[in-house]
Amino acid sequence: MQQQTTKSYYESPKKWYAVDAKGKTLGRIATQIAILLQGKHKPQYTPHTDLGDFVIVYNCSDVACNSTDKLYYRHSGRIGSLKQRTFAEQMAVSPEKVVTLAVRRMLKRGPLGNKMITKLKCYRGAHPHEAQMPIEIDLEKGKQLAEIINDSTNR
Repeated sequence: MQQQTTKSYYESPKKWYAVDAKGKTLGRIATQIAILLQGKHKPQYTPHTDLGDFVIVYNCSDVACNSTDKLYYRHSGRIGSLKQRTFAEQMAVSPEKVVTLAVRRMLKRGPLGNKMITKLKCYRGAHPHEAQMPIEIDLEKGKQLAEIINDSTNR
């Protein structure tokens, strides 16, 4: 009888990254954050394991969106109860949810994606995670994520 062996789970220490969303475009920072949460920036990346790092996004209330017709839907499950909000209305109610939804929709569906999204921490203003000593990264337009991480860790 043949015995199946699988690659052992690589337990890497999780790093904490802090991202300032002030003036940044929502979709552009969401793609970079999704890469960090999945661990795709690491050489040990495998799709079936959770190797991603923790990401703190602060100043979510100042995030920008290029689209003027962005709508957010919610439904209670009852007939005729579909509600919608524009981007501006949703930002007034909960800017953290706007960033979380944008990132969540870029992650895998299922238990692994649910576990990854718990490592995302979004805040309206300043964040309370100074004890974790997060690495501050500036997601600039046109720079690759690996280059940004190398620049921030070498400082």
